[in-house]
Amino acid sequence: MSGGLGFGLLSTQRSPGDERSWSDLYREALDLTVKAEELGYRSVWTTEHHFIDDGYMPSLLPMSAAMAAVTSRIEIGTGVLLAPLHHPLRLAEDAATVQLVGNGRFTLGLGLGWMPVEFDALGASLKTRGRAMDEILDILPRAWSGEPFAHDGDVYQFPTVGVRPTPDTPIPIVIGGGAEAAVRRAARLAQGFFSNASPARLVDQVAWATDELDRAGRDPADFRWIYYAAMFPGPDADAAWEQARPHLHAMRWKYSDMEASASRSGRMPAPPELSEEEAARLRSSSLVGSADQIAAGITDIRESVDVDLDIVARSYFPTLSYDRQVEIMEHLATEVAPHL
Repeated sequence: MSGGLGFGLLSTQRSPGDERSWSDLYREALDLTVKAEELGYRSVWTTEHHFIDDGYMPSLLPMSAAMAAVTSRIEIGTGVLLAPLHHPLRLAEDAATVQLVGNGRFTLGLGLGWMPVEFDALGASLKTRGRAMDEILDILPRAWSGEPFAHDGDVYQFPTVGVRPTPDTPIPIVIGGGAEAAVRRAARLAQGFFSNASPARLVDQVAWATDELDRAGRDPADFRWIYYAAMFPGPDADAAWEQARPHLHAMRWKYSDMEASASRSGRMPAPPELSEEEAARLRSSSLVGSADQIAAGITDIRESVDVDLDIVARSYFPTLSYDRQVEIMEHLATEVAPHL
């Protein structure tokens, strides 16, 4: 499973001063999905948030179905869908639909979420999100069995119902996050983990998962590890960094602005100036440089742990033009992916 390269995380965000509409960005995201398949990427991933002023993608499953409909081979994954914000029965129905449209190419990545305004506005509880996730992971396999069942949990209750249609093939679930509890939950109840931890933290995550898999009597060889990192290719490390810096900064900064942006009207603000200290941290956490340098960085990450890692390039940057985005995809696919 560890060969090749995935691409994402598609978020369809607008940028200050960008004349493209959200319709344009969704159309481009579908075009990029087709391009990813043509270039030989093994997977393409979306990412979810709600109420953000730049339109950060809120509806991953409708988009995943559209992505599946315009492709035929590439894996379609959510990286990640914020499960406690969704009713589990509707989540089961929509995921099954995506799997059917994609002829078995869908992977459901789930995360807890962290932003209070999302939970408050959508009627979910931030305090019970862990228990909600546990119940969702219990409910989904039963829902996809096609057999009627009832559920009476602390968070969700519903009468005996059958979820239909059912997927023709099992839908693998991977859990995303950084906390030990998330890793252990994945090892108990899911088929894999979606990580972007530092190499040192990744070592901890693998140890936690291995311990929990052993406790649960599960074979670690059947547990999938997916690792994503921001990648930006260029002729050398310094030149690539100068090109990447504003785009990486805009992507990372927006997370700190999300809560405030949910109730903001008017023009979107531009990111503040990036300090040299912040720039150093951002550069050290990204794979920026020549193809050989990026490949070497991926090799170092892989060699830090004793598990196979599926690698995903988090190289969708909303601040890039479509043509420049395609150039980066082509460079990674032709120059980096062959080393994996």
